[in-house]
Amino acid sequence: MAMTMNGEHQLAVPRETVWEKLNDTEILKACIPGCEQLDKLSDTEFHAVATTKIGPVKAKFKGKVTLSDLDPPNSYKISGQGDGGVAGFAKGGAAVTLASKDGGTLLSYTVEAQIGGKLAQLGQRLINGAAKKMADDFFRKFVTMVNPPTS
Repeated sequence: MAMTMNGEHQLAVPRETVWEKLNDTEILKACIPGCEQLDKLSDTEFHAVATTKIGPVKAKFKGKVTLSDLDPPNSYKISGQGDGGVAGFAKGGAAVTLASKDGGTLLSYTVEAQIGGKLAQLGQRLINGAAKKMADDFFRKFVTMVNPPTS
């Protein structure tokens, strides 16, 4: 079962700053919903552990997060795939694009997610809602962490 979501956020900082933060392990870990562990294996690969609850099913996913198609400071793709044991598997990716706008940066994203196994039996609406919420949460947290605090 696959789904696609899009969104955009305006940030009050330059593209270079946003790019730097998009590649910062600590920030990524803080933004990935349910992330308990994110260990850097290389500049573009991380080992991740995250616990997610979709409807009645709670699963601990272990897997890999990969950064690809790097075009600093314009765009990249962040992908993850995890094995949730009996719950099934999840994989997804976000194509992230940065553009200079209004003295800051416009961050646009397209997320594609796919799940299988027991989780896929939960029903399309429930899964779509959960996937959308996770994507929104990730980027909302990211924006909060990157934007300078307003006085």
